[in-house]
Amino acid sequence: MADEIGLFEAIHTMRAMRRLKPDPVPDALVRRIIEAGLCAPSGGDVQHWRFVVVKDPETKRKIQIPYRRALDKLLPRYRAAPPPPGKTEAQKLRMLAAVEYLTNHLHEAPVLIVCCLVGDFAKSVGLEKMSGASIYPAVQNMLLAARALGLGATLTTRHLLYEKEVNEALGMPDNAESFAVIPIGYPAGRFGPVTREPVAKVVFLDRWNNRWE
Repeated sequence: MADEIGLFEAIHTMRAMRRLKPDPVPDALVRRIIEAGLCAPSGGDVQHWRFVVVKDPETKRKIQIPYRRALDKLLPRYRAAPPPPGKTEAQKLRMLAAVEYLTNHLHEAPVLIVCCLVGDFAKSVGLEKMSGASIYPAVQNMLLAARALGLGATLTTRHLLYEKEVNEALGMPDNAESFAVIPIGYPAGRFGPVTREPVAKVVFLDRWNNRWE
């Protein structure tokens, strides 16, 4: 079965899948993905996360429109930026092409999972940086679960540039905030090893710039 791969294989081959097939994803698999998210930690174990599973074509389109507008705003900066570490300019351009594809076809993804917090305590006391600690671990669990099930997914937050429009499309209350949108579907591409910087280049021992060799 597709979900019998090991944890470290899932971690090392969990590419961002931005090209998704329109084939329906069974609700049972979506539920398994969300159940994996619910196993993550949250601040104070309050578990004040909420997840909106979006399958309605009209609602997905309402999310895609501001999502496209956000890319139009950011694309010149993306194009002018240097390639990510270890990547060539050609590889960067291929990635941007995939980003544009997802943006133009977001509403065609079989499922969107919008990851939210309700009544966020950290924000209420001016500690917004802490808020993500109560939702992004769940997001990562969900991405790994999707990979284990042979489903493509990616973490995207660009909708936050027009968060109010997206929240209104979802009928969210004033005390709820969205933090991520995860499009899910069967991948058009293949999973494979991810390219990242070596440990020695990004890790320090005890003090900044004291390389951990």
